[in-house]
Amino acid sequence: MADEAPGSPGKKVATPSTLMESLLGLLRIRVKRGVNLAVRDVRSSDPYVVVKMGRQKLKTRVIKKDVNPEWNEDLTLSITDPNLPIKLIVYDHDTFSKDDKMGDAEIDVKPYIQALKMNLAGVPSGTVISRMQPGRHNCLAEETCITYVDGKVIQDFCLRLRNVECGEVEVQLQWIDLPGSKGL
Repeated sequence: MADEAPGSPGKKVATPSTLMESLLGLLRIRVKRGVNLAVRDVRSSDPYVVVKMGRQKLKTRVIKKDVNPEWNEDLTLSITDPNLPIKLIVYDHDTFSKDDKMGDAEIDVKPYIQALKMNLAGVPSGTVISRMQPGRHNCLAEETCITYVDGKVIQDFCLRLRNVECGEVEVQLQWIDLPGSKGL
């Protein structure tokens, strides 16, 4: 998969071409907002979201003193293994101590990837491809739909945070095809 490094027999290095060979594409995660997040400071919190997938780690900006923050931020993950879940962790930013954890959630991207693989040419905009219900084995706060809109497959989530007394985070997934990538 990777080329041998010059002058070092047997040692493999990732080159741009080998990275593109394993890259399926990019996944844009729009972190929309938090709803009724936990209070971690005196009367409020200074929340931000960390998104992790495999070794990738991205984060939103901090919203000061707001338990119902509006981020509307796009974070982009490189997808090489669709079996890896996306993990979201909400933190309260603290200036003089370690940031407090305000809950976490997980997204299984396999159903979304399966929808992307369907031949949707000619399907009317607004068509619901599939639905998932909240359950014991997911973090859904309400039903989520994978929808075909204006030539793109999108999925909106309202995720109930775990390991915390309250809070939800709303996010949206959208695929970005990358020229030169392996593709789906």
